[in-house]
Amino acid sequence: MQSKIVARLSGIVLVVALGAGGAVAVHRHRPAGPPAPRETVAAATAKLERRTLSTTRKLDGSVGFGSARPLSGHTAATVTWLPAAGATIVRGKQLFRADDKPVILFYGGMPLYRPIAGLGLVGRDVRIVADNLRALGYRIGRRPEAGEKAPAPAGKKGATVRDGDGVLTADLLKAVKRWQEDNGLPPTGTIAVGDVEVQSGAVRVDSVAVQPGSPANTELMTVTATRKVITVSAELDAAAGLSRGEHVTVTLPDDRTVKARILSVGRTLTAPAGGVADGAPKLTVLVTADKPADLAELDSAGVQVNVAGKVAENVLAAPVEALVALSEGGYAVQGPHGLVAVTTGMFADGWVQVSGQGLTEGMDVVVAS
Repeated sequence: MQSKIVARLSGIVLVVALGAGGAVAVHRHRPAGPPAPRETVAAATAKLERRTLSTTRKLDGSVGFGSARPLSGHTAATVTWLPAAGATIVRGKQLFRADDKPVILFYGGMPLYRPIAGLGLVGRDVRIVADNLRALGYRIGRRPEAGEKAPAPAGKKGATVRDGDGVLTADLLKAVKRWQEDNGLPPTGTIAVGDVEVQSGAVRVDSVAVQPGSPANTELMTVTATRKVITVSAELDAAAGLSRGEHVTVTLPDDRTVKARILSVGRTLTAPAGGVADGAPKLTVLVTADKPADLAELDSAGVQVNVAGKVAENVLAAPVEALVALSEGGYAVQGPHGLVAVTTGMFADGWVQVSGQGLTEGMDVVVAS
């Protein structure tokens, strides 16, 4: 038979088990030590600041020369020379050669659709010839104004000049002949269809479509503008409100921000390359840097176009992390002396406009870590 004797002596518990062998087991009770002190962590704070807040739409874009467009010849001849891809052609220079004669680039808003020939010829196409020859340094004489009668050969009645028209005067005919001589062309005074090609400005050859020996009255090459632009493919809601001439900023790959403006906003929705499954149709928006040198080192790169929205200037603002949601609704911030109820305004770039009793610039508020 076994029995136990338990005794407590000054924190020592004796458990005596008596049995056949008379064994005794002794267990010492160790009182718990004092509790470890809790580690205190200082709350992170930030200061209220006076800032200008603005909402910004960020659109992805790419640097390049814009969309390439086809350029066709309009003369019944054989191509004998073509420029290399990447070449820049300016007013008065040859775009290509046909039957070993230069086809010259003029600037304007419409093609020359008929021969420019005959004293007294009137029209907007004649105005294009006159404007280009004058820009190239040729003396074209006095130009009849709107409402005047154009000079005409003997026995014929001159046409009335309309606003925007040019007139093939005797002085302009002489200028045409001098220009033809300077370009190695017969000085006939007549510019046939296809002798010049009219574009809105200087062009950069993007690609060449044919080889010498091909007919000249077909698509010969694709061209782009000579100035680098930023192309943005924007969904309709993102492009809403954008307008030509609007000032924007562009963030470059090296995080520099440069000033720019919107050059054009497309009006035709273009479906994604992969069809509707790849997203909604988009509009093409072209953006140009105020200083072309800002893009000079970028042949092709992705950039971000920043379009400013609403602006709140010189307002008291707190980091968004400082806001404390109140159970009764609304927000507060934790200041040096407790919670202060605030009225919020614009949210932008991680900051929020705040107002409330006792809030001052430079005041410390607790922010969530």
